[in-house]
Amino acid sequence: MTGTSAIGSSGLRLGLMRGDGIGQDIVPATREIVDGAMSSVHAQPVEWVELPLGFEAIDSHGTPIPDETLTALEQLPGWILGPHDSASYPSEFRGQLTPGGVIRKKFELFANIRPAAVLSGVKATVPDMDLVIVRENTEGLYADRNMAVGSGEFMPTPDLALAVGVFTRAACERIARTAFALATRRRNHVTIVHKANVLTLTTGLFRDACRTVAADFPHVVVDDEHVDAMAALLVRRGGDFDVVVTENMFGDILSDLAGELAGSLGTAPSINVSDTRVMAQAAHGAAPDIAGKNRANPTAMFLSSAMMLDWLADVRREPVLSAAASRIRNAVNATISSGIATADLGGLASTSEFAEVVYAHTLRR
Repeated sequence: MTGTSAIGSSGLRLGLMRGDGIGQDIVPATREIVDGAMSSVHAQPVEWVELPLGFEAIDSHGTPIPDETLTALEQLPGWILGPHDSASYPSEFRGQLTPGGVIRKKFELFANIRPAAVLSGVKATVPDMDLVIVRENTEGLYADRNMAVGSGEFMPTPDLALAVGVFTRAACERIARTAFALATRRRNHVTIVHKANVLTLTTGLFRDACRTVAADFPHVVVDDEHVDAMAALLVRRGGDFDVVVTENMFGDILSDLAGELAGSLGTAPSINVSDTRVMAQAAHGAAPDIAGKNRANPTAMFLSSAMMLDWLADVRREPVLSAAASRIRNAVNATISSGIATADLGGLASTSEFAEVVYAHTLRR
């Protein structure tokens, strides 16, 4: 796959971290898809900055997330992060924050935005699902994301394990504003997910902070659900929801459920954002059982890159980037609609075969 360069937007430098497992296949394919989409809309080619992360970084630098990678990311507005298989790292690294966690924390990527929408040609449990889960990404009930130092988990004795959940009004209101702003560009409906009937002070604060922000968006319909009820409702009538805002752990669980209900986690994209930076990261993991077998579905990574370009288009005020993002989405839809898909979607295409067809579609006028 090779693209032709053209002119249009200002130069764009993006980071590229392949990560572990299937990341070695789907991230290089994503780079080619982005290059094809950019050339098709007459944008200058992306200048890619490849950076070590994961097992390859352990081999070359003795750590899964080298300082030189973090330093390089400071100079970039966005980057693609492949999945990491931190559970398989050498024992001295398993108790540490994952590479993705280190990056999220360092760059205060406070919003994890995870759409779940059914693609044409994909068999889905909830055929009319088209929602976005906006997940607070810096605190909440996930202990690895709510401390400046340490993980938030500790064991006073070998038989007693404790974890600290952290909720601040500032972080709750910040993620709520992200969700409500997104809803105004969609169907003007936000659902707040919490567990305030049991976690009254913590998730109650989250719910109430979101309600406070709602007052600034009078045209947005607002409701709220307990997280356990929400899981059932996604199965029963997932098509009724638009934007769902919730805390860290709830958002992780619900977005995986929503992605599968919409067809497959292999099609579930996401971005992690601050006010100034964006990281494209598919919702799925490294799938070490199929790593290196040319069987992985790259759709989620392709669509995550499109989300990244859309975000950069808004921040940089460069519509050409949004046009490239549309090219990627349309190319993925055209490919799957034509019956070409990977095994998880019931198809026969390999990773490279699927990517070749998507790439060809990005170039079509």
